[in-house]
Amino acid sequence: MLADALLRSVTGTSALLRVTGATTDSNMSEVGLVATNFAEVMISPVLMRKLRPSLYEGSETKWEMLASATSVEQQVNALDLPSAQSLFAMTLAVTVSEQQYLIESVASNEAFGQVYMYRLLLREMQTQGL
Repeated sequence: MLADALLRSVTGTSALLRVTGATTDSNMSEVGLVATNFAEVMISPVLMRKLRPSLYEGSETKWEMLASATSVEQQVNALDLPSAQSLFAMTLAVTVSEQQYLIESVASNEAFGQVYMYRLLLREMQTQGL
């Protein structure tokens, strides 16, 4: 609860995770006979911070998103998933303030054996024109 209050107090916002829906018959979905469904899951509070630019010219901007563990666990329970790692593994994109990001890595912070915050390393999703 303390992490939630801290994230809210420093202008915490919300993030939408675009996740793939689970299908019951994986063989049918593998050959394209069953359409893949998508859902958007809201996590709040989250805090975004820009990481230092890299030394290379033209490299992608990296961001760190700090997410409340209670909000993540609520979504894990609502989707009936085994863990938060499985939620992040099925996430295709993260949307914060109308900007889309891709997840590069996920870490968790713990105190007394309990996760209180997740740290996601993100990079901006580049839109490609034809």
